[in-house]
Amino acid sequence: MCRWLAYTGRPIHLTDALFKPENSLIRQSQCARWSANATNGDGFGVGWYGDQATPGLFRDVLPAWNDENLRSLAEQIQSGLFFAHVRASTGTATSRTNCHPFRHGRFLFMHNGAIGGFDSLRRELDLAIEPRLYGERRGTTDSETFFYLLLSNGLEADMARAFRRTIGLVEGAMAKAGVNDPFRMTAALTDGEQVMALRYSSDGRSPTLFYGHASLGASGNGRAPDGTATVILSEPLDRESGNWVEVPEARILVAGGGAIMTAAFEPAR
Repeated sequence: MCRWLAYTGRPIHLTDALFKPENSLIRQSQCARWSANATNGDGFGVGWYGDQATPGLFRDVLPAWNDENLRSLAEQIQSGLFFAHVRASTGTATSRTNCHPFRHGRFLFMHNGAIGGFDSLRRELDLAIEPRLYGERRGTTDSETFFYLLLSNGLEADMARAFRRTIGLVEGAMAKAGVNDPFRMTAALTDGEQVMALRYSSDGRSPTLFYGHASLGASGNGRAPDGTATVILSEPLDRESGNWVEVPEARILVAGGGAIMTAAFEPAR
């Protein structure tokens, strides 16, 4: 399974989260501790917000630990809201278009997990994507399909409702097709203002998800951060259990401004 990290707080250099911690995301790409797949080497991506209305995006197919461009960019880019993802493919090709995060307008989305029986559901789910959006798809993953279904289900108006509608739609299609394989996911979504994350599965065996109020790196003026930043991620950045809270099954989180709220999640039926 993939590993991912979402950060919101005082601007820091990306390297402070991606490379420097003891169990950094780059280390997780080589040797994940909380995943059935220890290696996540099928590409990577980072998306960040700066001075522009839409986020920047850099994705490539090299393993994250072996890309000098990623390290160089991470040392220079500062952001107060960014996503990072290292990929372990569930069967689709290793290509830039299949790497996370995915971007549409001001939105970024990334995902870990799989839609059970996706190959048999692909056509029906594709037909549920609005025609105005379908032509923007570039890859072949269930993750990108899910993102465009979110957009088709009112993401720009209400992110939480779009999650409920989309998971309800996917599980309905699975039931109709007689798919027995589970639907499992953790996902992160942002509009550039707040981060929404979800842990959900159809069988109660979701991938892991944690959050913590971290103090990473230093701000541009050299002062230490104030510790109110929030990190939401697949597995902790260190072994200090007091720094991290594991998100229970079927929970949705909203983070921003140093605050984090959680609530029970149930798909629309």
